[in-house]
Amino acid sequence: MMTVITLVPLMGALALAIDYTELIRQRQDTLNALDAAGIATAQQIVSGATDDAVKAYAKDFFEANLGHVQAANTALTVTLPNNNAGGGTLKLQATLTFKPYFLPVAAWMLGKSSSDTDVHMTATSEVRLKNTLEVALVLDNSGSMSINGSGTGQERIELLKDAATELVNTLANQAQQMKQATKPVQFALVPFSASVNVGVPPPSAPMPTWMDTTGISPIHHENFDWSTMTSAANPNKYIEKVGSMYYQRGTGWGADQDKPMTRFSLYRDMMAQTCTKMNSNGTCQTSVVAPYEAWKGCVEARPYPYNDDDTTPTTGTPATLFVPMFAPDEAGNFWRDTNGDGNNDVNSTSWGYPNNWWVDSSDLLTKAAPRQKDMRKYFMVKPWNARVAAADDGPNAACTTGPITPLQDITTTAGKKAITDAIQAMVPTGNTNVPEGLAWGWRTVSSKEPFTGGRPETERGNDKVVIVLTDGANTYSIGPTNDMTANYANNGSTYAAYGYTGPKVGETATRMFVNTSVAKTTYTAANYTAALDQQMQTLCSNAKAGNILVMTVSLDLVDTKPAEKSAMDALKKCSSDSRFRKDKTDPTGKTPAKLYWNATGATLSQSFKEIADELSNLRIVG
Repeated sequence: MMTVITLVPLMGALALAIDYTELIRQRQDTLNALDAAGIATAQQIVSGATDDAVKAYAKDFFEANLGHVQAANTALTVTLPNNNAGGGTLKLQATLTFKPYFLPVAAWMLGKSSSDTDVHMTATSEVRLKNTLEVALVLDNSGSMSINGSGTGQERIELLKDAATELVNTLANQAQQMKQATKPVQFALVPFSASVNVGVPPPSAPMPTWMDTTGISPIHHENFDWSTMTSAANPNKYIEKVGSMYYQRGTGWGADQDKPMTRFSLYRDMMAQTCTKMNSNGTCQTSVVAPYEAWKGCVEARPYPYNDDDTTPTTGTPATLFVPMFAPDEAGNFWRDTNGDGNNDVNSTSWGYPNNWWVDSSDLLTKAAPRQKDMRKYFMVKPWNARVAAADDGPNAACTTGPITPLQDITTTAGKKAITDAIQAMVPTGNTNVPEGLAWGWRTVSSKEPFTGGRPETERGNDKVVIVLTDGANTYSIGPTNDMTANYANNGSTYAAYGYTGPKVGETATRMFVNTSVAKTTYTAANYTAALDQQMQTLCSNAKAGNILVMTVSLDLVDTKPAEKSAMDALKKCSSDSRFRKDKTDPTGKTPAKLYWNATGATLSQSFKEIADELSNLRIVG
């Protein structure tokens, strides 16, 4: 009897020990399954899976790894990050209901329900998603950047170089701590002025498919009159239009016979003679003929709506392709009709257009408009003793910036050097076209062509940021006096990324004015600025809708000058809201601060340090 009495508590203790051991084992199995599910689910989120798919995946993965635990005894709650911008935190909470083996019997003997013996436990696992950054520096390289910055003795461009380099170095040092992600911080550089240079591929590489290499874009042959080169005029060398394309026909083209005639063809076909040895009487003894000038890499703005977005270029939609800039040779000294009788009666020797760089052949001395578009001139060899074009004139006029530097991993020595070297190489010249710079900044952080270095837009845990700095309003220069009259070229402006602004045949509005509220028939500098401002706001809205964080900086602008105040307001409106800072002017503390900085030359470095702080918060907090 004593043995039996002694065994009762011993057996009870053994039963409780067995229950407790099993409880610990099931608890650990649940925790292991929870942690594993967190890591695996985070990878699904980063890869771009839908919310419903992620939650289903988390549940299946969790239950498949429970080991000795029955899935029916568990419940899993999944809390996803708010959106696909920034890292954010994935939270998984598991509830385990443990049903002991022996405790229910003891409870029954004591008159209690067996459900009273169930043990409930809750555990939470948090996975911080990777916080990677892709940043495009869109920096003004216009001529006004050569002015000394306010409060300093340095040119604005030099101050910008220092501030931008410091920003890259700061983020590079921080990125070295991010060991869990590849390419944690990448930077691209987009210098801009009147246009943007996308770069020229190496001689051994083909032209990228996103360039219009066959001349099918609706703007590719703008300003070109191929009717001057007919088979009747020259059966050995003429141009034939088939559909939307132009072809080189006749035997005079050599290897290019029957190939498309494009702007690229023009760059190859324009030949100039150079005298290599002179006679004593000033004549040329020996000479060589070579291509006049190669394309430098600048492209025109695409027609609306593709000028204001990141649509992937395809040959199926020709307007999405990018067209190389080709500034037409403009009239130099030419005949003018001074009395309006329709006859050319005065030869001007003192006035002409700003970009006169090719042959002023006597058989082309006619009114400026047809002379400018007459394509025969480009197939004449420019003589060695022809008038020398002014500096920066030529088919690449308005292509003044260095090429885009695509996204570079600044955690590597080579990547950081590529960006900082490109920053230091910037040179100020030309007008200001902020929307074109912003558009290309967006395209550099994109995963789609033309630049494909960005992570997929669906990938969570990554921020795409475009930082825009300018020291002035958008500008597009008007053409010479009387440019819009019938006897002149009807250019309306100098040539730049939107081509000429003058009206084209069949157009209801020049393409710069499309989708704007400006007067469609008023060709003034003020109207050009207004149109570019509106294009910029459309572009900003589109970029932000595409989860691009836009940060803007105005340099040395003051709100007491109406034009500068307008530019400042436009930049502030364009910027995104901060995720971390509140607007100090809002007493409620609820309005987010705008990612806009109004800097002077003296405060530019501090503004870029604040930008670095903002980027650091994106990287750490998500």
